[in-house]
Amino acid sequence: MLPRPGNGPAAFPADGTGDLPPVYGPPPKYVYCRHFTFSGIALPRGRRRGTGSRGDRMTDGERGDSIVKGFALSSVFWLIVGLLVGLWLAAEMIFPALNLTPWLSFGRLRVVHTNGLIFGFAISGIFACSYYILEKLTRSPLAFPGLARVQLWLFNVAIALAALSLFAGMNTSKEYSELEWPLDVVVVVLWVMFAVNVMGTLVKRKEKQMYVSLWFLIACVVTVAVVYILNNLAVPVSWTKSYSIYAGVNDANVQWWFGHNAVASVFTFPILAMFYYFLPKSTGVPIYSHRLSIIAFWSLVFGYLWTGAHHLMLTPLPEWIQTVALAFSIFLIAPSWGSVVNGYYTMGGDWARLKSNYLTKFFLMGITFYGLQTIQGPTQALRTLTGYLHYTEYIPGHVHMGTMGWVTMIICASMYYMFARIGGRGIHSEKLANVHFWLILAGQLLFTVTLWVAGIVQGAMWKATNADGSLAYSFLDSVAAMYPFWSVRLAGGLLYFAGIAVFAYNLYMTARPKTQAA
Repeated sequence: MLPRPGNGPAAFPADGTGDLPPVYGPPPKYVYCRHFTFSGIALPRGRRRGTGSRGDRMTDGERGDSIVKGFALSSVFWLIVGLLVGLWLAAEMIFPALNLTPWLSFGRLRVVHTNGLIFGFAISGIFACSYYILEKLTRSPLAFPGLARVQLWLFNVAIALAALSLFAGMNTSKEYSELEWPLDVVVVVLWVMFAVNVMGTLVKRKEKQMYVSLWFLIACVVTVAVVYILNNLAVPVSWTKSYSIYAGVNDANVQWWFGHNAVASVFTFPILAMFYYFLPKSTGVPIYSHRLSIIAFWSLVFGYLWTGAHHLMLTPLPEWIQTVALAFSIFLIAPSWGSVVNGYYTMGGDWARLKSNYLTKFFLMGITFYGLQTIQGPTQALRTLTGYLHYTEYIPGHVHMGTMGWVTMIICASMYYMFARIGGRGIHSEKLANVHFWLILAGQLLFTVTLWVAGIVQGAMWKATNADGSLAYSFLDSVAAMYPFWSVRLAGGLLYFAGIAVFAYNLYMTARPKTQAA
């Protein structure tokens, strides 16, 4: 039996092959992996495989490091802006007088918060990490680096205009799809730019084998394009107003087909691509099973397409559509946990790495929250539970466990790794990275667990009846009961923001030019 590669510098050769996860290995060596597949085709254990000559490696000038840093720093900026808006919203729940003007009203600020973090933070972070991963796994520079630079500037202008339009009240009223049609067109143009670079680089790649992270990136590119365009088809009546081509129940069904597949396409596929690349790279240990990762990939792509209607349980939507969505939601637990198990087994029981390697904590805790999220979400689709929990504070608690735990932890850890490698001198401060981890973990748990408890209390109050069948509590009673929970949520949000502030400082210090840092 072949030994697993070492965890030291030998696992990352200086000849350029270290750009790939440990499973690739240097060209003259054996491939190390227990259950190894590329594109679902198994390679026998110990089989030799060439990965290109040393002359194929890129020079620093060919790499798109400036593009990666540009998108990453944009992501951090919009993360801070989005969190500040979120904190203001949390304060407005406790102090309604903070709704100072129409531009600062809860209804307008909420969509600025969600769109700012989904598009500004997450998508920008995905662009940065995708371009980095793409160059490394293909052993090729970006196909169109000039196009990527234009995309970077257009992206930030678009996010700023989107925020201004939402502040001004221009809103389609469709969840996660509130932007009016001119900005929808800009979003599509930006995505085409991204797709052209991803697909073009894959076509020109020097490394012919495709690691699973590339498959997840392809799924992200294709599915976002399909669901975003189809959900946003509308008839414009002016530059600032349009109406969906769908109506009634059909509109709701298409909206949540988009809504849940946006969760798959943005918060699952590209984040798993990061996880599968950066976990083995940061630990020096190959992923436990590539076969399992490929099975999980295709199962997720197939299963997610059918689950959107679980957001519409117990509504006028035809019951058979609800049932299909429910069935596939339960099905998704298995492939989702395929990646969770893959992450845990990759550690091989060596949990001491959680202390010795600061990045391991982020990746392992992130995949843990992903696992919890993918049990909680499907079980909420059960009619009994959805009838009790839907529309309560439990749902924001569920969503924020995924966004604050899974998504943000993986993106932050990926950025730490990228900036340390791009700068060539390591992270500015591992101690600060650890402080960042514990602050966001404590803040996220305080935030989400509090909302779960609040939702259960809220649901119980709405359903409570007196002996004569009348409601035991009025709606205002249930609102008043939420104030202590909302206060704790605000405290958790402040703690979380403090952690992100530490992250931003640490990343900025790492990104400084070498001469300035010295």
